[in-house]
Amino acid sequence: MSAPGPVSSPLWISAFLDLAADEVERGSAFWAQVTGSTLSAVRGERHEFHTLVPPDGDDHLRVQRRDEGPSRVHLDLHVPDQATAAEHAVTLGAEVVRAADEGYVVLRSPGGLEFCFVGHPAETRSRPAVWPTGHRSQVDQLSIDVPARLLEPERGFWRDLTGWPLRRTAYEEFHLLEVPAGQPLQVLLQRLDDDATEVSVHLDLTTDDVGAELERHVALGARVLTRHEHWTVMVDPGGLRYCIAGDPPDDDVPA
Repeated sequence: MSAPGPVSSPLWISAFLDLAADEVERGSAFWAQVTGSTLSAVRGERHEFHTLVPPDGDDHLRVQRRDEGPSRVHLDLHVPDQATAAEHAVTLGAEVVRAADEGYVVLRSPGGLEFCFVGHPAETRSRPAVWPTGHRSQVDQLSIDVPARLLEPERGFWRDLTGWPLRRTAYEEFHLLEVPAGQPLQVLLQRLDDDATEVSVHLDLTTDDVGAELERHVALGARVLTRHEHWTVMVDPGGLRYCIAGDPPDDDVPA
């Protein structure tokens, strides 16, 4: 029997699209169309939250109106005991930003990336969307983008926080956390070699037909920023960057 993971090891991962107030309506509609999801009814004390509800399985993408600052992405780690998980995260170098009355805890990583411990239960991964052309696509990865000077402490933090091993990939600037089977999102840590000053997050989609998927996104209002051999960097209508990779989506989910 393997040793249990740390109290902060997530049972589920979800991503929040924190959209600037003047972009939230357009951005929510774009991401619902991109993912084949349905927008939930608005909720929250300030009517600031939506969920992107997939046709099957549990949700792992949500939208929040951000009243100050540009659009961004943050991650939520779903754990049984948010307060205890936050205490452990602090011992690893995190900082608590806010402990909400609702039970969730907002923190910053050693590199300054905001994330949350939440308690919403979820366990069933959704299937990739199938489009009229017959191709499939899915948001399946969070990329934590780390300036080179912050890389070592940030990689160690996420490894120790989740209890998941960290492994190299074929690209020296990328390391993957070995996420357990059944999680809705993979987690990649990417070294940034530009002049970025803080850690950020972007979403990655995977598809079995890059051409058809790019055409679909552009028709919905996105634009191509840069093309690489195995992925394309996109910008959504509100200026949020994300990537499309040419890998067949993982369809190995429970029936």
